[in-house]
Parts: sequence; structure tokens; C-alpha cells
Amino acid sequence: MTNTDNKGFVRPVEVYRETPYGLYMSRTADHPRFDHLELWLLPALGLRANIFHFTGGYRSRQRLYLDIGEFSGPDDAGRWHSVDWYLDLVDSADAPLELVDVDELFDAHAAGHLTTSQCEAAILIAMRTMTGSAAVDGVQTWLDAQVGERLTWLDRPQAGMPDSDI
Repeated sequence: MTNTDNKGFVRPVEVYRETPYGLYMSRTADHPRFDHLELWLLPALGLRANIFHFTGGYRSRQRLYLDIGEFSGPDDAGRWHSVDWYLDLVDSADAPLELVDVDELFDAHAAGHLTTSQCEAAILIAMRTMTGSAAVDGVQTWLDAQVGERLTWLDRPQAGMPDSDI
């Protein structure tokens, strides 16, 4: 019931929930701009969908922050893994998905941190996600359709499930 970030910080996790299509995690955060983090690792989609619960002065219009990369699990020890490929998508209220950090993708490739095939895969994942969500009622609807059921969040429980069951 812990989450270890890329800098080696280990944080306690309130909820882990494995499904056939991924892993849900909910934990508190010791960040100056948000106090809670929820995420779904979705290996088949090459996405980590995050909701940052922003604190008072930092509330943004951002809903989902989508990291593009390689996500897998569980391994033989029951652990899940994520490798961020630097390219991200931001879902904000009343706006199309925004592609961000393209410069970071190119810098990572130039520095040898990502292969050309990983960069190509990141761009294809971003294109598929952007075009898919544009064709339906936004990225949340598209994600739900891709996994075959409603993805749950603290403020969006599974259909027919009361909020207290999350």
C-alpha cells in the first residue's frame, strides 16, 4: 500500500484497485498545489490518467492530466510500473485536449533517454487519444469506451454505486 515516485519518495496509498484493464490508485499528496492524487494506469492504452485535487489558491480548470508512456503490472511481486515518455495531454473544462511537453519529448530523445520507436509510439498514442475523444463526448467518455466500463474517481463512482463505496 505504497507508491514510490521517480525520485524514490515512498508515500502511503489509501486505495489500490486492480481491474482487468489497469490499476486505480488514490493517495494523499504532500505537494504545495494539490493535496490528493488519483490515477489510473491503463497499459493497453499507453496512458496514466491523473486527477490532481488542487488546494485553495491553485484550483485550475484542469480535469484530467494524461501521461503517455509504458505502463505494466502486476509483476511477479505484485508491483505495477510506469515509464513516462514526457508527452502529455491536458483535459480542461470547455476545451479540446491540449498536447503539452512536445519539447520535453524531443529533448529526451536528443539526450538518449527515449528511442525513436518510443517517441513514435508516444505520438501515435497522443493522436489516437485526441482523435478518439474528439469523436465522442470528450476524453472521459472515450476512456470509458476503451476499457469497457465507467472509470471511477472519487467524484465519479461506478454507475449505481454510492460515493461512500469508493
